[in-house]
Amino acid sequence: MPSVDHARSQALHPTSRRPLAAVLAANTVSIAGSSLTLIGVPWFVLQTTGSAGRAGVVAFCATLPVIVAALVGGPVIDRIGRRRVSAASDLICGLSVGAIPLLHHLGLLEFWMLCALMAVGGLVHTPGLTARGVLLPSLAEHAGTTLARAASLYDAVSRGARMIGAAVAGVLIAAFGAETVLLLDAATFGVSALLVSAFLRGVPAAEPQRAAGKVSFAAYRAELAEGWAFLTRSRLLLGITVMVMMTNGLDQGWSSVLLPVHGRDVLGGATTLGLMISLFGGFALLGALLYGVWGERFPRRAVFATAFLVSGGTRYVVAALTDTTLPLAVTMALAGLGVGMLNPILSTVLYERVPEELRSRVAGVTTAGCELTMPMGGLAAGLLVDGFGVGTALLLFGGTYLLTTLAPLVFPAWRGMEREPDVSRTGRPLPGSAREERSPHPSAK
Repeated sequence: MPSVDHARSQALHPTSRRPLAAVLAANTVSIAGSSLTLIGVPWFVLQTTGSAGRAGVVAFCATLPVIVAALVGGPVIDRIGRRRVSAASDLICGLSVGAIPLLHHLGLLEFWMLCALMAVGGLVHTPGLTARGVLLPSLAEHAGTTLARAASLYDAVSRGARMIGAAVAGVLIAAFGAETVLLLDAATFGVSALLVSAFLRGVPAAEPQRAAGKVSFAAYRAELAEGWAFLTRSRLLLGITVMVMMTNGLDQGWSSVLLPVHGRDVLGGATTLGLMISLFGGFALLGALLYGVWGERFPRRAVFATAFLVSGGTRYVVAALTDTTLPLAVTMALAGLGVGMLNPILSTVLYERVPEELRSRVAGVTTAGCELTMPMGGLAAGLLVDGFGVGTALLLFGGTYLLTTLAPLVFPAWRGMEREPDVSRTGRPLPGSAREERSPHPSAK
C-alpha cells in the first residue's frame, strides 16, 4: 500500500525528476567546493604561517565537531526538515569559508579565528550532506526510478565532483592564490543552497517530520545506548569500526598535512597536488563502478583486504622514498582504484545485517566511532612534520596504516563478511541463522 507521504507527493507534484536532479546538482556543487577547501585551507595556512603544526591544528578544529554532528544530527534533521537543514548548512558553510580570505585581506584574521571558522563549517557540513543523502529513496520514487540507480548516480557525481574540484583547486591556487579558491568555495555553497531551496519545496520527505516524538536528552541517550549495544554484540561490527577509525585518522593526516607539505616541498606546487588528488578521485570512481559490475563474483573479505592494502600504506611509503611525480601518480591511481571498492562492500554488509528501524542509530554510533581519530590525525601529522620532518612522518603513518589493514587477514571474526544472516525486525537472528553478528556502515575515506 502506498505511504501517505508518497500519496501526498504524487498529489502535489506529478512524477518528476527535477527534485532528484536538483539534489544531485546541489551535491555536485557543494562537494566540488569542499574539494577546493580540502586543498585551499592547508595551502593557505602553509603560505601564511609556514607551519605544518598549525595546519594540523586547523584540521583538528575542522574535524572534531563532525563527531558531535554525527551523533546528534539525525533526529534534529527530521524535525527541522531536510530541505531547511541542507540549505542552512550550505549557507553557514559558505559564510564561514568566505570570511577567511575577507578577514585576511582586511588584516583582521587571527589564528584562533581561522580555527573557529573551520570548526563551524565542520559542525554544520555533515548534517547538510546527511539531509540530502537520506532523501534519495523518496526522490527516486518521485522521479519514477529505482533506488539503486539513484544511489549510483549520487555516488558517481560525488566522486566526480571531488575529482574535478581537486584539479581546479590546484590550478586556481597556482594562478590566483588560496584566497581566491576559498571565495569560490563560498560561492558554490550558495548555489547549492539555492538549488535545494528552489526545487525541493513541497516535497513531503524534505519537510519537517512532525509525527516524530519530542527531542530530549533521554531520547538521545536511549537511541545511542541501543546503537552502542548493537555495535558491541558483534566482533565483526566492532572490528570494522575500529579499523576504519584508525584508517580515517591516518587519511586525515595525509590529506590535511602530509600531502600538502609534500606537494609544497617536492611536487612543485599546488597544481601538481591538485592533479594527484584528482587522479586518486577519478580512479576511485572507476573502482566503484568496476565493483558494481564484477565485485560480487569474488569473496568480499579478500577484495576488501586487498583493496585496503593497495590503497593504504603504499601512498605514504612512495611519497617518503621518492622525489619525483610519476611514481606517486601511479601509486595514487592504484590506491584510488582500491578505495573505490571499499564503501560498496560496507554498504552491502550493512543492508544485509542491520534491520531498517535500527539503521539510523547504529549508523550514528558507528559513524562517530569511525571518525573519532580524525581530529587527532591532522594534529599528529602536523606535530610530527614540525618535529621530525615530512619523510619520517610519512613512514610512521604508512607503517601504522599497513599494520591496521592486516586485520581482515589475521582475525577470524572478519570471515563473517561472507555470511548473510537472516535478521528479524527486532535485530535478533531468526531461527537457524548462522551468526548473531551484524555490520555497521562506516565510511572508508
